[in-house]
Amino acid sequence: MSKETEDALKERIKELTCLYEISSIIEGAELESIENVLKAFAFSLKKAFLYPEATNIELSNGTLVINTSPIIETDPKIESNIRVFNEPKGKIIASLSGAHLTQDDFLKEEQQLLDNVALKVGNLLERIEIQKSEASLKRQMEHADRLSILGEITAGIAHELNTPLANILGFAELLKSDLEADKKIASDLNKIIDNAIFSREVLKKLLFFSCKMPQEKKQVNLVPNITSAINLLDATFRKENVKYVIKISEEELWLKADPIQLTQIIFNLLINAIYFSPKEGVVTIEAFQNKTNVVLKISDEGKGLTPDDLEKIFQPFFTTKPMEDGSGLGLSVVHGIVASHKGSIIAENNPDKGAVFTVALPKI
Repeated sequence: MSKETEDALKERIKELTCLYEISSIIEGAELESIENVLKAFAFSLKKAFLYPEATNIELSNGTLVINTSPIIETDPKIESNIRVFNEPKGKIIASLSGAHLTQDDFLKEEQQLLDNVALKVGNLLERIEIQKSEASLKRQMEHADRLSILGEITAGIAHELNTPLANILGFAELLKSDLEADKKIASDLNKIIDNAIFSREVLKKLLFFSCKMPQEKKQVNLVPNITSAINLLDATFRKENVKYVIKISEEELWLKADPIQLTQIIFNLLINAIYFSPKEGVVTIEAFQNKTNVVLKISDEGKGLTPDDLEKIFQPFFTTKPMEDGSGLGLSVVHGIVASHKGSIIAENNPDKGAVFTVALPKI
């Protein structure tokens, strides 16, 4: 066997060893350790090149950049794109750092190796994306199940309490008319009546959450509803020293909805955004449409939501406000109304700061 053939064979063995190592790494790769996986890929690739000591590998996946050593722009290099679901999502670059090395010192097989590894990385990233989607879908389904069960329980409790509460209110009003002369008793009865009315409003909100309130759906233009809500809340915005920005390019966004309940959605989300906004903060109101839905997005610049908040945000009586500032029913009411309109609502954090609530309601 000639020296040239022997050297070429050694290089092929190094390349095959690299591919085997990368396949083994992928086999045991976990979602949480992607950075370590990419590092292992980079160092495995480095060893497979003709001049491993002079070779630097840089691997990026769109969010992470991993390198064995920093790559100098003027160094000779070869590269291969990483594609995820047929979209470019990063690349692998191999460069040579020795002063005596040129572009011609890369082997044809090294480019092929880079392409093979890029394909394997793309497949791994696709697998991770699928796992993330499956995990997210599972969480959403579990969350929807919990909310559905809560809705049924809540509706039952509300209906059971409605009759005795109506009796308390009715008999208290009768007693008040009979005992108006006694100011002390009349004052106590007023407190009973006020608390009974407050409790009735809480029950009404619980029924909204459980989607048991009657509806009168009609064609409604969302844009004037948003404008009216903002006008009515203008004094609140000024009092809390919070600004607002409206991003609506269309004059008409028609959907089929109960007008009163639609207003409740807008009001509750705006009041929530104002409450959590810092002084001089900005609440952004966006609305647009796609083929099937009208979408409303309301975002603030507050502290945002913790993972625990995001898990429980639409459950009745859950609130991140102090007890004296909220009952924890506002967002659960919004969720109930949206669900009864066969729409969807998502709470998430803004990339920069604050929270954003996105409501999608069907046009028909």
